Amino acid sequence: MATPRKTVLITGCTPGGIGNSLAREFHARGLRVFATARSKDSIQDLGEELGLECLSLEVDKEESVSACFEEVKSLVGDMGLDYLVNNAGRNYTMPALDISLAEARATFETNLFAIMHICQTFTPLLIPARGTIVQIGSVAAVMPYVFGSVYNASKAALHAYSDTLRVELEPLGVAVVTVVTGGVQSRIARTERGLPEGSLYRPVEREFRRRLRHSQEGAMPSREYARRVVGRVLGMGGWGGWGSGEEVGLGGGEGEIGLVG
Repeated sequence: MATPRKTVLITGCTPGGIGNSLAREFHARGLRVFATARSKDSIQDLGEELGLECLSLEVDKEESVSACFEEVKSLVGDMGLDYLVNNAGRNYTMPALDISLAEARATFETNLFAIMHICQTFTPLLIPARGTIVQIGSVAAVMPYVFGSVYNASKAALHAYSDTLRVELEPLGVAVVTVVTGGVQSRIARTERGLPEGSLYRPVEREFRRRLRHSQEGAMPSREYARRVVGRVLGMGGWGGWGSGEEVGLGGGEGEIGLVG
């Protein structure tokens, strides 16, 4: 009897982003991939080219998360889900003195609270598989990138949440891995922004506009990033395969990756 393929659910798989490359790499390694995006029509490249199962998932909408859970539950059955990759995220670049609280709250909603809800919802599928939650974090969580106070804080909060989640899920046989990501080619810098009227940073607005694209300068190709991340995640060999807090640095000028798990 053939061994069932391992399964993985990935959020934020729109073309041009990290999630799309992760979906392709997990598929290339033989896993059954559930690729998700706000609209599954936007990820038909994965369905038509590779035959991946494409699902709709708006990570910050509770009813969408519940509907996706029920769909995945019916697809995996009693075997459960082996990997949950929380990749979907939101960027916000603005001086701390100029931030919009509405934008700040929206950033935290996507980068933190939505992930909390997804972990709560999908962990019952991970337990029977003794699965792994993979959080796509950022080096911004530990480095004070200028004009990125809100994004930096949201990622730092994600890292802190994931550290505690890792300890709490250990007795249930579920691993939690945080990927500390540096510069990687993606769609995250696609939003154009300007400084508001009266900003104290008007004299350096040119530098601010360059900062909007900074993460893409000399960035690691997303396919290479996916190859390295998937290789390390699949090579963990169960919950006890890595020491707590162990980091693996990769890249330098072409981007950095560390795994904490």
